[in-house]
Amino acid sequence: MAWQSLRMAALAPDGGRPRLRLVPDPPVAPARPLLGAVEVLPGQVRAALVDHSGKLLRRTAAGFDPAAREPAGVDAAVRQAALECFDGRELTGVGVAATGLVDPELGTFIEVNDVPALRGYPVAEVLRRALGVPVYIEHRARLQVLGDRWFGVGRGLRSFASVSTGEVLGVGVFFGGELLAPHGGRSGAHMTVLAGGEPCTCGARGCWKTVATTRWLRRRAQAGGLGTGMTLEALVRRGDGGRPVVEEYADNLALGLVNIQQLFAPGLFVLHGEAVEGGEGFRARVEERLRRDSGWSTAAPPRVVLGEAGRPDDVALLGGAGLVLTHR
Repeated sequence: MAWQSLRMAALAPDGGRPRLRLVPDPPVAPARPLLGAVEVLPGQVRAALVDHSGKLLRRTAAGFDPAAREPAGVDAAVRQAALECFDGRELTGVGVAATGLVDPELGTFIEVNDVPALRGYPVAEVLRRALGVPVYIEHRARLQVLGDRWFGVGRGLRSFASVSTGEVLGVGVFFGGELLAPHGGRSGAHMTVLAGGEPCTCGARGCWKTVATTRWLRRRAQAGGLGTGMTLEALVRRGDGGRPVVEEYADNLALGLVNIQQLFAPGLFVLHGEAVEGGEGFRARVEERLRRDSGWSTAAPPRVVLGEAGRPDDVALLGGAGLVLTHR
């Protein structure tokens, strides 16, 4: 029998004091299994335990040598981060946010530029054997959309885009209630935005990645005599001194977003990562260029909003949790 306790019954029929009687306590609902999320980046594996409201309950991380050619270091980092994070917890499944080209059906990396050990790496199988739960994998930029869709500003929306900025660049598009997920995990970083532009790590020229990442920002700031290792936030604090580089960076970021808007018209772009450090002025500049160059006059103008400040990297992990929910 369930635990019982003394509780007041209704008023006595004669209007006197209510009688006390033993009544069964309501059954305690079983705890829901939690959601696991893993993010694999060049040189680092991150893991998070997530509840169904999107709260990150625990985080772990482990590193590996991105220049190594054999996967032993990757294996060790994946297992360490996952087991430390999920040990002893009941999981519905694990969603993996992966950089580079991926095969979601096989659960493997196809290739990651400059990280040879990840070529063909079967991350889903490694985690399934270690944890004994279903494991799903997608490109991290596309998973950001699911993080925003399940737990962020995209709740209830049928179309919007989530943008990863900084060292890693990419766009995930949620269109008509579905995640656009072409094979290979392509997310726009290597779309051509400048004919005959600089060589890219992929071997092509003029890729969006060559003009809209942290690497470009630092080089441009150094060439302008603003110092080495500069961040977007530091350049914004420079005021007029840093404004030309900040505005050019915003314009370069908008180049790729214009193409996405022309193709899919998501209408709303959520900026994550480095762009959040640029603040309202940076956001407004990106939106201004996007509206000017995407030809929105016959429809509602596209909007640009900033992701949550202070936790710029959480959205990919939340996307991993959202991937698990999507497969339920």
